[in-house]
Amino acid sequence: MSSLRIVSLVPSLTEAVALSAPGALVGATDWCTHPADLDAVRIGGTKNPEVERIAALAPDLVIANEEENRPSDLADLRAAGLEVLVTEVRTLPQAFGELARVLTACGVDARPRWLDDAEAAWDAVAPPRTRRTAVVPVWRRPWMVLGQDTFAGDLLSRLGVDHLYADHRERYPRVPLDTLRAAAPDLVVLPDEPYRFTADDGPDAFPGVPCALVGGRYLTWYGPSLAKAATVLPRQLRAARR
Repeated sequence: MSSLRIVSLVPSLTEAVALSAPGALVGATDWCTHPADLDAVRIGGTKNPEVERIAALAPDLVIANEEENRPSDLADLRAAGLEVLVTEVRTLPQAFGELARVLTACGVDARPRWLDDAEAAWDAVAPPRTRRTAVVPVWRRPWMVLGQDTFAGDLLSRLGVDHLYADHRERYPRVPLDTLRAAAPDLVVLPDEPYRFTADDGPDAFPGVPCALVGGRYLTWYGPSLAKAATVLPRQLRAARR
């Protein structure tokens, strides 16, 4: 058990630290839903953490992510005298490397079994025999999709799904629905977070195109969920319905 006091501003990292260093987390965001029984002070959202409340917890380390957390908030935390570790995760190998770095910084001496299991699970994924094109909305009203250089896009590519906005200059561009339809994808991938797409909310916008409802935690989280993601995501993609 780590003797350090940790505050996490990233749901994926919260789950990783909670399982690997029980008792180390003293603060976590309102969006940190795993593990369900996490006993930590809630310190606001990923985009609006309560700096004074975090400082009052006297953490040894605050862990953050360059995509999920705003630079201004991280600057405020550092100005309050707190040490902040910022991760960058845009590919699967990068995720494994950053997870190992975070756990070491959080005082975890032995590499956790779940991390080995996750790497083994993805190493076992067979090269796809065929490839499909897709659009991957992450928000509706307005429509936003995966763009360039995203972790979710890297996972999908490993599963034979090439999203059509991978070369867009933005990472999460806003694209009008008519343009998404005109792109004529083989598939639409609809995660249940950050926007909660469902069978009744999402597929209706893409008539005649197969739509795969996937777990956002498996598509976008980097942590213990990665072990299951290697088998769950392919199954959810195969279940795409018109």
